[in-house]
Parts: sequence; C-alpha cells; structure tokens
Amino acid sequence: MKKNVLIVDDTLFMRTMLREIIQNSNGFSVAGEAATGREAIEKFTTLRPDVVTMDIVMPDMDGIEAMKKIFEIDPSAKVVMCSVLGQESLVIESIIHGARDFIVKPVNREKVLNILEGIFQDGK
Repeated sequence: MKKNVLIVDDTLFMRTMLREIIQNSNGFSVAGEAATGREAIEKFTTLRPDVVTMDIVMPDMDGIEAMKKIFEIDPSAKVVMCSVLGQESLVIESIIHGARDFIVKPVNREKVLNILEGIFQDGK
C-alpha cells in the first residue's frame, strides 16, 4: 500500500518537483499540497498523511513552527524538512524538535525517495 505524502512549500516550482518525484514512485502518492504553514496544519488535520515534506522558510509561519503544531495534533507524525544549503542551524533546530530527516534543495529524485523510504524501513 502506498504511503501518502503532504507536500508543503511556498514555491509552486518546489511543490511541482516533489509532486513529480512522488507520483512517479512505486511506494508513495501525493495526499495534498500546502503553500503555507497554516495551510499545512489544516491539510494535515483533514488528510492525515503518512509523512509531510515541510519547507523550513515560509512567509506566514515557518516550517518548524508548523511542525510543532502538527506534533500537537499527532505526536507520532512523520515530518521531513526541506532546506537550501546554508540553513544548517534551522535544520538542526528542526531535528531537535522532531523532524525525522531533511531534504536539501535543489532536490534529487533518488535522495528524496531514499529519505522517504528510510523513514518507514528504519522505523524512525
């Protein structure tokens, strides 16, 4: 059974890239997309995806804050942060607060799928 992914990023280009990678995989499908942290919380609540890819830097609510709110809804939620190079301190902060892993932009198909598969194989 495919795992459902909620894609959260404020840029359409990044959501499109992740959607194409996930839709063309064997083990995952796209549950939905969100462009803001607030929208991510709403979509998580209604869709209950198996995993969330969360952009760290977004305008209305950053990904770390949105992730914390998602954990208030479901403490066992699986969140993978997405960041560009140079955001190491934010990545460390997100891991401290419960992110399972992180994807570095620009995304690479194999790396994205390996990270997503690893979350479920390793029982992270």
